[in-house]
Amino acid sequence: MSNTTVRFVDVQHMIRWTAEQGVEQIIAGIVGYLEDDFRRWPCFDKTPRVGSHSDVGVIELMPTSDGVEYSFKYVNGHPSNPQSGFQTVTAFGVLSNVATGYPTFWTEMTLLTALRTAATSAMAAKHLARSDARTLALIGTGTQSEFQALGMRSALGIDTLRIWDTDPQAMEKFVRNAAPLGFDIHVASSALDAVTGADVVTTCTADKTNATILTADMLDVMAPGVHINAIGGDCPGKTELDAAILTRGDVFVEFPEQTFIEGEIQQMPRDFPITELWEVISDRATGRTAADQITIFDSVGFAVEDFAALRYVRDAVEGTEFYETVDLIADPDDPKNLFGLVTDAALVAV
Repeated sequence: MSNTTVRFVDVQHMIRWTAEQGVEQIIAGIVGYLEDDFRRWPCFDKTPRVGSHSDVGVIELMPTSDGVEYSFKYVNGHPSNPQSGFQTVTAFGVLSNVATGYPTFWTEMTLLTALRTAATSAMAAKHLARSDARTLALIGTGTQSEFQALGMRSALGIDTLRIWDTDPQAMEKFVRNAAPLGFDIHVASSALDAVTGADVVTTCTADKTNATILTADMLDVMAPGVHINAIGGDCPGKTELDAAILTRGDVFVEFPEQTFIEGEIQQMPRDFPITELWEVISDRATGRTAADQITIFDSVGFAVEDFAALRYVRDAVEGTEFYETVDLIADPDDPKNLFGLVTDAALVAV
């Protein structure tokens, strides 16, 4: 019988590993893996995520492969879950060996998705935002917000936060968590107040609606050359930006075939001009070209990002105490005699 045990990082291992390593350091590490994978973007199998939508949310599979390893993430998005004490987003992910099809690594991805989403935002800002950006406006202070703030500090040195949420308790939670981390935090009275003077604006709201979190006139109060990091649009019928904003700046996306379905650009015609982020990172296209240029990252999350995050965690925990092994694959000595496992067990039982 071959060795078919799978390394498994459960929730408690992920929590302990993250606490020991530090969120900001992990995000920076994932950024490195993301950049490596975005530079070899053409080698990946790519398909829009497979979604099962309902009136209350969505359950999705996000697969990809580089020909050597295969990964998928199972993820849900249910905006009303917190009202019942459940998370809006939960996930787990798997890495497999393409040569055999056998899974090799399995991990929780509720916490890891927050880390990789912040890392993706940080990577985009690193390549698109002004290098002197120091003020971040966060519109939405839910599950993603603290990770997003730390990601932007890792990438740009952000030290000032302006926050707004329609839920006062969410803002209070954010201040409790983020103030000890060394940020200067302004609790805004409105979205307009929050974005005033901001160098970077991140929208991360959860409502599954075609909302208008930012209107085009708000661009006039933001800092010149603002970078907008729109990460809340992640399914058909859910947007955060006034469509007019998209025509005022340069729009960068992950995978157009998915972003036109789920992102801000679902509001635009299919010939709307966009640039794929991987092209900027691999120096095949230009990103920011002027200090006063408005850049917009229309992010919906893509499977290659999960692939990079899974690889990072697998490599980072190797040889540590932060994983266990599970016997996940039935693997008889004679690969043609799966039934023999049952008969052998019956004999032992007798």
